[in-house]
Amino acid sequence: QPLPTLSAPSREVPIKGVQGDSLELACAPVPTPLVVFWSFTPPGSLAPQPIAVTNGAEVKVEPGALTLGTLSLRNSSLVLEGLHTAAQGRFLCQALYSAGGELHTAYSYIILSVLVPVSKPQVRLSSPSPVEGESLVVACVIREGTGPVSFAWQHQGPQGSRGALIERTEQLLHLEPVNRTHTGWYICSAQNEVNRLNSEGVYLDVIYGPDEPVIRVEPLSISEDRYWASEREEVTLSCLAPSNPPSRYVWLHDHTQVHSGPTYVIACARQAHAGHYTCLAHNSHLDTHTQATIQLTIFYPPQGQPTCAVFPGAGAVVLHCSWPGGLPEAQLQWEGPEGTSPSAPTNLTWTHPSTQLPNGSIFTCITQHPALARPVLCRITLWEPSSTPICSTKVTAEDQFIMLSCEWPGGQPSGSLTWYNKEEQLLGSSRSSPAIQLLKAHEGLAGKEFTCRGTHPLRNPDPECRLQLEAPRLVVDQPHVSVLEGREALLGCLLQGGSPPPQLHWLCPQQRPVDPNTPHYTLQQSGSWFSLILHDADPARHSGIYHCFAWNALGNASHSVLLEVQRYPAPPNVTISSLTYGRQRSEVRLQWATKGPGNLTGFMVQRRASSPGSGAGVWERAAGDIEPESRGRRLGGLDPGILYSFRVLALNHRTAGHPSEVKTPVDPPFNAYPAVLGAAGTGMVVATVASLLVFQYAVRHPETFPREAPISTITPGSPLEPNDTPVNVTITVTATP
Repeated sequence: QPLPTLSAPSREVPIKGVQGDSLELACAPVPTPLVVFWSFTPPGSLAPQPIAVTNGAEVKVEPGALTLGTLSLRNSSLVLEGLHTAAQGRFLCQALYSAGGELHTAYSYIILSVLVPVSKPQVRLSSPSPVEGESLVVACVIREGTGPVSFAWQHQGPQGSRGALIERTEQLLHLEPVNRTHTGWYICSAQNEVNRLNSEGVYLDVIYGPDEPVIRVEPLSISEDRYWASEREEVTLSCLAPSNPPSRYVWLHDHTQVHSGPTYVIACARQAHAGHYTCLAHNSHLDTHTQATIQLTIFYPPQGQPTCAVFPGAGAVVLHCSWPGGLPEAQLQWEGPEGTSPSAPTNLTWTHPSTQLPNGSIFTCITQHPALARPVLCRITLWEPSSTPICSTKVTAEDQFIMLSCEWPGGQPSGSLTWYNKEEQLLGSSRSSPAIQLLKAHEGLAGKEFTCRGTHPLRNPDPECRLQLEAPRLVVDQPHVSVLEGREALLGCLLQGGSPPPQLHWLCPQQRPVDPNTPHYTLQQSGSWFSLILHDADPARHSGIYHCFAWNALGNASHSVLLEVQRYPAPPNVTISSLTYGRQRSEVRLQWATKGPGNLTGFMVQRRASSPGSGAGVWERAAGDIEPESRGRRLGGLDPGILYSFRVLALNHRTAGHPSEVKTPVDPPFNAYPAVLGAAGTGMVVATVASLLVFQYAVRHPETFPREAPISTITPGSPLEPNDTPVNVTITVTATP
């Protein structure tokens, strides 16, 4: 910005400058001046001091003028830069100029006032941390500044709220007495005609407290000036005691410390959490204490669930509801189809007329407790038992007593049952189902009749059941049963009566009870039928007379069944038509034929081995399960060094026919045609091999080839028993080239 130019007439002109700024003082306007001379008279002095002169070509500044600032001449004007407060005073400008051939002098008088800006103010406290109730002075201090200076104050609370202190424009604030509302940041501002500056904030920390604690309970439940909470509920105890510095909190439960801090959380309230809770607040700076105490009660419902029961009465039903325990006691009330009962704590009994009560009527016991969000319900539905009572009998204590049992299941309430004899005399007292009556067992009870009568509030007339005691009675399905060997036999026995229910047994021909775990026997009982099933019947072991035996406390009964196990007819006889060795003598080919009448289901081949010196062995099975259509079999697995005998038997199921004649195998007829069809050399090889075979056989069977024996032959198909004399055989082998 251009410096202001001030003309200086012969009169004095006042002007203001700001410390540190630049200022241009103009001399009176005259035609081209020949010489311009500036002088300065400080306040309180009468002698002007020359500071600068110029003739238009040269400029001369007095070194001592630097106390006023940085001086320079611009034409005839005096330029002051970096104005000092020492420049405050009287400036005189004298200008010499020529006009009309004469020299003239013009004067300009300037009175300069130098204004100083206010410095950044500072807030000073007489005490940075006063105790509430004391006196406090807050000052706004500036280092310099041209007066008049005005002041303003601003207060900012600890949480950041701002507010101006009304009618507080003085430099000093007197807070008498100081209180907690004065806590916060203080900022002052200083202002003159040059500028306005704000101080930095200074925090006033007023020490106070702790006040009396205030305890808050969540969730809030108050009863009779006591706080209460439900069991298993989360309970939060909060304590607030305003204090600076902030209070330190300690929680006591019945004089025992349980927590440190403003909030104590009981995650899951239990009965043990009930009692007095004290919050202690402590100001560590002032070492002061305050406290507050509340009583906490833990409400808990009774354990389990309410129980409901209904009992028959005289023309009524008696409803009982109970739920003992809990704090406080639960309130109970019955609600029925035709209204509600009065309420009562813990136990409630309500008698309701049963007249015209429909089957399926519902009564609800409503139980309420402050620790429960919703009422707990206990329902009873009234309904009749099954159609009629069921009578049955049993025996006890080794048949010494007969137990009459009467069952009438279901019903709400349960029906009452009473036993009567045939003369309508009461036996014992009325009971709920099952009703049991014991009678001393003796034969005189046979034929006696007894009645069980039931009563129920919803049932009219009374239903009943009857039973008659009797000794057992039996019949058999078939007194004579005949089966073939290996088949299954079924012996049936029907129980036609008997009360109490008799015990049943089958006796085998040896007069022993049939054990169901014994092989070949199975016992089955279906309703009144008691069956004995015989598996894989054997004539020798299973034929005979079986007895079905029943008995109870009033008598017994028995029936017999004759079982005949018959063998299958004998099959036809068998003869062996061919028995020859294979070429390696490790197998034989056997063929047979049947003769004579008879059915057959298969064949069995037996063999017997004869070793030198040990005689003939026992017969063993060589092949079985041979189809009845077969008439031949190849048998392998023979030892060439052992002589075997074979026989064949025909089978009709398990009946075997007479064994066939015994035969030993013979070698097959020799066929030389394949040998002579080859080359001569081939014939020689065959002859040699044949000779070796003969030699080998002779070595193995010396008894067959004695050194000196007559020559004879074996007729194919003739029987050979092990005890027969061996037959000597001479084999001649001829090789044709």
